[in-house]
Amino acid sequence: MTDLARRLLAEFLGTALLVAVVVGSGIAARQLSPDDIGVQLLENSTATVLGLAVLILVFGPVSGAHFNPVVSVVDWLLGRRQGTGLSGRDLPGYIAAQTTGAVFGAILANIMFDRSALQISTHHRVTTGHVIAEVVATAGLIAVVFGLARSGRAALSAAAVGAYIGAAYWFTSSTSFANPAVTIGRVFSDTFAGIAPASVPGYLAAQLLGALIGMALVAILYPATAAAADKAVIPRDTIDTH
Repeated sequence: MTDLARRLLAEFLGTALLVAVVVGSGIAARQLSPDDIGVQLLENSTATVLGLAVLILVFGPVSGAHFNPVVSVVDWLLGRRQGTGLSGRDLPGYIAAQTTGAVFGAILANIMFDRSALQISTHHRVTTGHVIAEVVATAGLIAVVFGLARSGRAALSAAAVGAYIGAAYWFTSSTSFANPAVTIGRVFSDTFAGIAPASVPGYLAAQLLGALIGMALVAILYPATAAAADKAVIPRDTIDTH
């Protein structure tokens, strides 16, 4: 298997498992605490924090553990000048692997909980507040990921990214999707964690805008640091995988 194929498989599996964690824990939360939305969100966010941190540790040494098209795009954009980060040739493959993985993960979660495998969510989420929340959540995520990478602290990414997403579940009205692939994947589960197709364009636009804002903040705050540190989340060449 080629290096690129290994990385794309890691991105597919990592994103699929991330969505399976998000959707599966959302289904479980609704079953365990049917009358308390706050407890449901606590259960859902706790599982997501722990699952995301573990997935970054497992797949980071292989692919960088992006699991997110906007992370991959920003990695490519920030790394072009120094010739680091994701290449333009590999970027479409990463996005395709992440998106298909997200859809697969939602279907897998449905099956694990004895629900219909193929569903379309009816959970409408778009309001002005939700769109602004997605801008904030995505900008913050990009700032965390690349701020750590550019300051030589990428080894802290599993804990820091997990903690940020967990916090953003609670301080954003959208519960912090902050990820176009995950947003598309969650369309395919009509559950607590789902999102209706009509709500998706607004979320995707907000996430793209948030990614650009986050990238601008990284460029301003970390202007000339670590030409070797533009590889997102966990640089593959800094971890001994043998």
